[in-house]
Amino acid sequence: MEKKKYNIPVEATLEIIGGKWKCVILCHLTYGKKRTSELRRLMPNITQKMLTQQLRELEEDGVINRIIYNQVPPKVEYELSEYGWSLQDILDSLCAWGESHIIRTYGDKTKVLEDSVLNE
Repeated sequence: MEKKKYNIPVEATLEIIGGKWKCVILCHLTYGKKRTSELRRLMPNITQKMLTQQLRELEEDGVINRIIYNQVPPKVEYELSEYGWSLQDILDSLCAWGESHIIRTYGDKTKVLEDSVLNE
C-alpha cells in the first residue's frame, strides 16, 4: 500500500465515502442486502455505469461485500462489511443533519423528500 499524507483525518474519510452516491448506497445497505437492480430502483438518478463504479470502489476499500451465488442466472448481492458497519454513526449523523437542513430551508420536509424507507 502506498504511503499517503493527509492534512486532516476527514480527508481519509471522504476518500472512502465522498462523492454524490457512496453515502446513499451505504444508507440503503444499512437496511440489508441489495442486488444491483434494487439499488437502481432505489436511486433512479444514478446511471448503471456510476453505480457499478461506486460499488467496485466501496468493495475495494473493504466497506461492502459482494456476494456471488453459484446459480443460473447468476445472482449478486451487496451488503455492508463489518468495517462498513463502523460507518453507521456517521451515516446516521449525515441523515439527521440533512433532515434538519431540509426543514430549515424548505419548512415541510415531505414536500422535498421522496417516499422511501430511508425517509420515515
